[in-house]
Amino acid sequence: MTFIEVALDLPLNTLFDYQCDEATLEDIGLRVVVPFGRDEKVGIVVAVKENTQVPPQKIKQAIQLWRDVPPITDEVLQLLRFTSQYYHYPLGPVIMHALPPALKKTAGWQPPKKRSKAIAVKPLSAPPLNPAQRSAVESIDQKHNEFKAWLLQGITGSGKTEVYLELVERTLQRGKKVLIMVPEINLTPLVEQRFQARFPQASMVSLHSALGDKERAQRWIEIAEGKVDIVLGTRLSIFAPLEQLGLIVVDEEHDSSYKQAEGMRYNARDLALVRGQNKKIPVVLGSASPSLESWWNAKQQRYQHIHLLERAHPGATLPAIHLIKASQEESKPVSDRLIHAIGERLDKAQQSMVFINRRGFAPVLICNQCQWLATCEHCQTRLVVHRRQRQLRCHHCDYQRPLDQYCRHCKSHDLTTLGEGTQKIEEFLQQRFPDARILRIDSDSLKSREWATQIQEISQGQVDILVGTQILIKGHDFPKLTMVAAVNVDSALYSSDFRASERLFTQLLQASGRAGRGADQGEVFIETAFPQHPLFQALIEHDYQRFAENEINERRLIGFPPFCYQAILRASSTQLSTLQSFMHSAKHSLKALHAEHLTLFDVIAPTLAKVGHKHRLQLLIQSSSRSHLQQALSLWSTELYPLSPSGVNWVIDVDPIDC
Repeated sequence: MTFIEVALDLPLNTLFDYQCDEATLEDIGLRVVVPFGRDEKVGIVVAVKENTQVPPQKIKQAIQLWRDVPPITDEVLQLLRFTSQYYHYPLGPVIMHALPPALKKTAGWQPPKKRSKAIAVKPLSAPPLNPAQRSAVESIDQKHNEFKAWLLQGITGSGKTEVYLELVERTLQRGKKVLIMVPEINLTPLVEQRFQARFPQASMVSLHSALGDKERAQRWIEIAEGKVDIVLGTRLSIFAPLEQLGLIVVDEEHDSSYKQAEGMRYNARDLALVRGQNKKIPVVLGSASPSLESWWNAKQQRYQHIHLLERAHPGATLPAIHLIKASQEESKPVSDRLIHAIGERLDKAQQSMVFINRRGFAPVLICNQCQWLATCEHCQTRLVVHRRQRQLRCHHCDYQRPLDQYCRHCKSHDLTTLGEGTQKIEEFLQQRFPDARILRIDSDSLKSREWATQIQEISQGQVDILVGTQILIKGHDFPKLTMVAAVNVDSALYSSDFRASERLFTQLLQASGRAGRGADQGEVFIETAFPQHPLFQALIEHDYQRFAENEINERRLIGFPPFCYQAILRASSTQLSTLQSFMHSAKHSLKALHAEHLTLFDVIAPTLAKVGHKHRLQLLIQSSSRSHLQQALSLWSTELYPLSPSGVNWVIDVDPIDC
């Protein structure tokens, strides 16, 4: 008899044995349908063996072993095993996470009848690289057959993408494949067009969660069959079954989108380094404002550090940055100075951008009589006003309701909004500049299929004023954009999260970098009540080094990353008392392990203590040694499964980016 070990998508830290006499060692990585309880499930074969510890009367027969699509490769399975071990998440769900949803269905795989047509693009001649770009390419390419982590730090507009393109071309010429990772789905159309134009003969696909299930599965299969030369994708693409991989590029490596926020909390940027090390290939981490951890690794010479200090466009310089006071009038969300600056750009047929990292019309609906606030019925947070839709929406769960016409406490009709969002600024600017072509870009307005068209319209000068969230500031190159205004930025300085300053600096540096990328000089206006803050002083000088050194000194003093290693036990339940009891038992269990070199903090509620009916608690664990922390978590995680009662969901978040 022959038995197979099967990984199933179940929150259990175990694999399952089934009898499957037709299986051979070549079937490892294939999909299989097996009975589980009264149901059938699709799993992945991870081992084929002649013996099993399961009693004969309990062993079940596999229903069907599918050989219709290529298996998950040994190299990807190795990466998935590491992911499971490092992030302390069950191997079954980890492996099944790497599989497209359409390949997880017991009904089997039915390929789409029609393939989507490739976008027709004109071949793009490679522009000559400047000396700094050329030096970067040569340095990385000389080590093409060994693993090295390269931190490519280039000021905004310095031409990092051209460095990527040249490296890709050389990699393809060697017969190798390339993985290009970007942080957001919304960035893929622009990057996809540039790569298709540069390599019209190469086979390229993009992988991200916005694809339809069948289309995503079809692309995954083509990658596994070796038909694809370039994979462009978001964090899930790190598990793409690319054979003959020769180069990995992680663009905007600082971006928090590379960290999975739910379920298995993996960081695709960090796994890119693991995959590169396993494959003995270079991994390029690109950013104008690297994460502090990456910058510190480069300072410690764990990464190779390359600087691009000049803008690639001839004559283009970094914009001048001005710090200004915010408008004090609630009815005027944009100050007079910004209105004047926008008017000047309109007169010159140039573009302006107003950046505010808050969508909706206003974040608060308040009663002027009793100070009642409109809050979510499921979460401990305020509802956001969406005036055009006449709705109140929670941005943390799916709750929404019609806009209140009177106070739910005192019944007064004297309601008003506080603060501003993208919709309010858009409406104000439309009233102030009625003839201007204004485009709002945020997650409420954006449809990924339209984004590529909108980018083209902006680049061609068909838009005068852009209003948007951080979607607008990531990697876009709009030659006619000469003015950027950042409003309502000070709230990040009040955050209890020690990474808040780093995020704010990165956002503002990225936003500033959109201005003046062409021949015209750019200007940036940042509204703040704290112009003397070291963050803003470093920003107006475009001095990332100064900011990073200040920040790293503060981290060293308080003993936070990168000078320690952290993990957070995050748990949630609809029953607060049950949740509290579990967290108390979990902390006691870790203490009982006598795990030296660990610091345990108190069990606390996160900033959002309740989301979607579920209460949330967390426990921070810290150590000066990564290995000691990992050893303790390995022992602890096995004890947490029997400890957790029904109705409590928990996960260990290793290397958290949100504390």
